Amino acid sequence: MKRSEINGIIRRFEKLLEEHCFELPPFLKFTPEEWRTKGHEYDEIRDNMLGWDVTDYGMGDYSHLGLALITLRNGNVHDDRYPKTYAEKIMMCDPGQVSPMHFHWNKMEDIINRGGGEIHFTLYRASKDEQMDTKSDVTICQDGRRYIIKPGETIVLRPGESLSLYPHCYHEFRIPEDSAPVLIGEVSMCNDDNRDNRFLKPLGRFPKIEEDEKPYRLLCTEYPDAVS
Repeated sequence: MKRSEINGIIRRFEKLLEEHCFELPPFLKFTPEEWRTKGHEYDEIRDNMLGWDVTDYGMGDYSHLGLALITLRNGNVHDDRYPKTYAEKIMMCDPGQVSPMHFHWNKMEDIINRGGGEIHFTLYRASKDEQMDTKSDVTICQDGRRYIIKPGETIVLRPGESLSLYPHCYHEFRIPEDSAPVLIGEVSMCNDDNRDNRFLKPLGRFPKIEEDEKPYRLLCTEYPDAVS
């Protein structure tokens, strides 16, 4: 992805958050220059990958296969310094975009439609060999309502609605072409994008960036080392 594209996505994301009166913590407004002055008091942000995150899954087609995210809080099961058992994200997904089919080995999460258009989910159970089980029914927990659907059946989340996703549940979501952009919340167990994502088709998680202009905000993978 070009840096100019990432900068534009983040600016649009900020505008969408403002429209929905969703306030961000101060560190998400740091400029790259400000980050170069920060010491070890911000290590939790660096070590747990809090902050801005824009991905095209390595496919170079963000408008169709992409997602913009902010990790607001997160623990770390690999580091005793960070004992939080939970994480929270806020995301922006545009009309026509898809977050591709995947599951998590460990993370349980609730996905919440915080406002905008509809989110269309497709769910499958994972088989023992980690493929999609296209025959077994899927048990759903949606805003306290538990019910059963056929594999591949579409679930629609409208603003205010949420869906619980359990480990080993393949899930994909998309935003209809005629929808408004959607602000999506996630409340979950600790998030580990380096070890806990199992995509059905091999995909990258973080983009390769072409530096055609200066960064507006640093992504969560780009923080400089702490100032001693």
